[in-house]
Amino acid sequence: KQAVVVAMLRRQDGASVEEVVAATDWAPHSVRGFMSGALKKRLGMTIISEKDANGVRRYFVGPLRTPEDQR
Repeated sequence: KQAVVVAMLRRQDGASVEEVVAATDWAPHSVRGFMSGALKKRLGMTIISEKDANGVRRYFVGPLRTPEDQR
């Protein structure tokens, strides 16, 4: 499921929590925890959060950080 979420976040329009919930059957708090814990902290990915024109928060994968960036 991790690969599915990462692929969704790499799309041009990213993904909303609701879309990830539908694709994974996870609870919304689990999706947010996965993005924060597994993707940001463990894998060092940059997750960008923006509201779209409809006010829906969308998440995207940003540029990867190197260990030097985290100092």
